[in-house]
Amino acid sequence: MKIRSGNTEADILQRGAYLYSFSVNGKDIILRGNLYKPTRGGMAILIPYANRVKGGEYEFDGIKYSLPKNKEGNAIHGLVLDKVFNVKERKEDEVTLEYLLSHDGYPTTLRCVVTYKVLDKGLSVTISVKNEGEKRAPLTVGAHPYFIVADDWRIITNSKVKQCVMKDHIPTGELVETEIEHKEYDDCFLVEGEVQLISSYSSILIRRENMPFLQIYTGVKGALAIEPMSGAPDAYHNGLGLKIINPREEIAFSFSFEIQ
Repeated sequence: MKIRSGNTEADILQRGAYLYSFSVNGKDIILRGNLYKPTRGGMAILIPYANRVKGGEYEFDGIKYSLPKNKEGNAIHGLVLDKVFNVKERKEDEVTLEYLLSHDGYPTTLRCVVTYKVLDKGLSVTISVKNEGEKRAPLTVGAHPYFIVADDWRIITNSKVKQCVMKDHIPTGELVETEIEHKEYDDCFLVEGEVQLISSYSSILIRRENMPFLQIYTGVKGALAIEPMSGAPDAYHNGLGLKIINPREEIAFSFSFEIQ
């Protein structure tokens, strides 16, 4: 379904509350979606964990849980990628989708609400998660957008950057100060404040609320994934940014892209 404001347009799918395309003045800003591999294009929504959970297993409040595993033996990208969201509300420039998530590998039931709103040369996204069950649970959320870039891309931040020390793509829990350079990444960073992605293709200002972590991935040619996340990969084990959501509690996360 398409939402638009002036010459800014977004196409959102109910399956996964997935951003299939986003354009300004007819120019694609996001790499068009991949329906067969949604985390290789477009923008996937990641709930209730963002990126990897080591070994696909974790223990919470004395109970062991198992999650679906990928080929490398980890859980990855949450539990809603293939779930069909209901349209809760729709306007010309805005749409809200909702899904009630229940899974044997997760302690509780979550009401997941995603709102997309097209702005003047931009897009805002709000992810609201409410615990509808009787148990508390661990939570991280994220989004997986692929921005189209030229080869001269660079990332500018207005605050100090800390990088997660990784072992086999899994953060160890240690953070070190660093700078984001022009090189290959599949890495997680803690970055406060605004982030700007600049190349000769476009200039994009990224703002985030309650999502201080960024996963940067360079593995798709012609695009750069800059993924806002509330916590680091494997936060269920390392605790980086992990939130505990209590029964009846609701937590909101948001981010926006502004094309400059």
